[in-house]
Amino acid sequence: MTQKIIAVVNQKGGVGKTTTAINVAAQLATSGRSVLLVDLDPQGNATSGLGIAKDQAVTMYEVLCEAAQLATAVQETNVAKLFVLPSNSNLAGAEVTLVNQANREFALSQALQTASFDVVLIDCPPSLGLLTINALTAANFVLIPVQAEYYALEGLSQLLNTIQAVKRSTNPQLELLGIALTMYDKRTSLGEQVRDEVQKYFGDKLFKTLIPRNIRLAEAPSYGRTIFEHDRWSKGARSYKALAREVRDRLV
Repeated sequence: MTQKIIAVVNQKGGVGKTTTAINVAAQLATSGRSVLLVDLDPQGNATSGLGIAKDQAVTMYEVLCEAAQLATAVQETNVAKLFVLPSNSNLAGAEVTLVNQANREFALSQALQTASFDVVLIDCPPSLGLLTINALTAANFVLIPVQAEYYALEGLSQLLNTIQAVKRSTNPQLELLGIALTMYDKRTSLGEQVRDEVQKYFGDKLFKTLIPRNIRLAEAPSYGRTIFEHDRWSKGARSYKALAREVRDRLV
């Protein structure tokens, strides 16, 4: 299997993006693949969500700005075959550092050339700035988590336009892997309406698995654990296991 790079993107915050990146990465690793989770968000939630301290000597910022090699920054996690490239608030300065550099959109792509993992997932910041453009330029695929709420599709047209712009300029091979509906509540008609709307718009790009609202999913990051470590029998764990299986099947 050649290395697959997936950018997990949505410029809206609070849609389950980091939760999706962490748990899909963990489940893919459990299924036998070597997986690198790249924390490209200055908030560092994917880092802390995997139990890694943010105050590492070498982080995503140093790698992106060519002050350090990727291998010196990668950290092991408690999940076998799952590794993380950590981030912290220093990364917020990367856009300023990169903006005047030639080929600034390719900084992450160049850094990942030395990576030797089956799958790389990039947890993007909730914006469409230079960091996200770097992720889209480096990636083969885009996974978009969408919250099952009234304004679910608000802003998605801008994201899709950005993806198309990247395909035209820096990464013509970029593909939409799929849309993952998160925070789904089957008890409400709104959830069904949003699902139907997303299905109508994206067709078979909508993953069949629906990620429910689940208190165990919300708790897990505060313990620095994946949902499988925190409560492997919860609805959230079962759902992310199923979603990861769909992701794996689409990567083949």
